[in-house]
Amino acid sequence: MKQINTIALVIFSCLLLMSFTSFIIRGKAEALTLISTNGITVEPISIEIQPIKIEIDQTNMFLNAIAFRESSNNYSVVNKWGYMGKYQFGKKTLKNLGYDVSKKEFLNSPHLQEKAMLDLLSHNKKILENYIEYWDGKKINGTTITESGILAAAHLAGPGNVKRFLKEGREFKDGNGTKLTSYLTKFSGYKINID
Repeated sequence: MKQINTIALVIFSCLLLMSFTSFIIRGKAEALTLISTNGITVEPISIEIQPIKIEIDQTNMFLNAIAFRESSNNYSVVNKWGYMGKYQFGKKTLKNLGYDVSKKEFLNSPHLQEKAMLDLLSHNKKILENYIEYWDGKKINGTTITESGILAAAHLAGPGNVKRFLKEGREFKDGNGTKLTSYLTKFSGYKINID
């Protein structure tokens, strides 16, 4: 806030001076020199410019990408192994998260499916917190490991299989033959906000 007030004061001062005479501005934004057209040189003005880092929350993009991969974003689909909904939840996973709902209730409630996915990501993040902290940004066999990739892989394979991969390099494949490492790669690099 102090920096903004300083910049505002400099701009106001320049405008005030410019109302009495016109000036030529020379130099870069970091150190401007104002020279009036009547030959009077005004002391250099130093302006400190700080870059602003903006973090874009890509959580919804991440969720949509996983849902598209899992079910083509279909809330009512059930695969041949009985995994249900947009994110392909198994009954055991839902029960472990505290959801005691019927298949029909789950499939007919987009809100419930979205909430369950956020709960699962949060649950897995707590289990894998140390692994995320240690591995985020590092590479394994050319694959950059990121928080979003780890959480996506945990959705596919479970946090235990993610730990085994990160500790021992042991690959996991689901019933369709999808590899854990494909999720680490495909869903890598999203800036997500999961508590």
